[in-house]
Amino acid sequence: MVYIAGGEFIMGSDDGNEDEKPQRAVNLDGFNIDIYPVTNADYKAFVDATGQPPPHHWEGSTYPEGKGDHPVVWVSWHDAQAYCQWAGKRLPTEAEWEKAARGTDGRKWPWGDTFDPAKCNAKESGIGETAPVGKYPEGASPYGVMDMAGNVWEWTADWYEAYPGSSYQSTRFGQKNKVMRGGSWFDAGAFVRCSVRNNAAPKFSFSTIGFRCAE
Repeated sequence: MVYIAGGEFIMGSDDGNEDEKPQRAVNLDGFNIDIYPVTNADYKAFVDATGQPPPHHWEGSTYPEGKGDHPVVWVSWHDAQAYCQWAGKRLPTEAEWEKAARGTDGRKWPWGDTFDPAKCNAKESGIGETAPVGKYPEGASPYGVMDMAGNVWEWTADWYEAYPGSSYQSTRFGQKNKVMRGGSWFDAGAFVRCSVRNNAAPKFSFSTIGFRCAE
């Protein structure tokens, strides 16, 4: 894990999607966050120790061959929450995730304000599936956190709600969908920006969704 010092950072975007507005300064306490998303190998240790049902595409309790260092996918928010509790950690809040991804200066991607397909596993990479965590060290955030753009969407602790000061309304707001961040291997560069928000029901899982822990 890496420690993210407390203090203000710029959250959201005034030129992004409606649910990213308004951009504002947010003050957070210090916290720790995993440098990498939880991998298949990490998750297997959890499955073996607890009897938790494995992701449906595994063969029994065995992840796909050669994918031990890839982020685990096909995990619901509830699965992610259970793993974090087992590990003595928790899911990051949406604000914590964004600060760890972009630092304090409001940059669009972890490395800066210009998209670079050589620095993340987004659609433009052409890989078409998950990549090993840490494959793109030049795409690290200002804090050295890896894979915050692309590879897999990551569950956060928060319900999907409008930001303070926003007049935007959505039928998806309310305590029914959890926020995901970061974009995935399937998404184009514009959708792997640090401030982009996605959401899904806590029971939902997919081939583009994983998570990382905080504490």
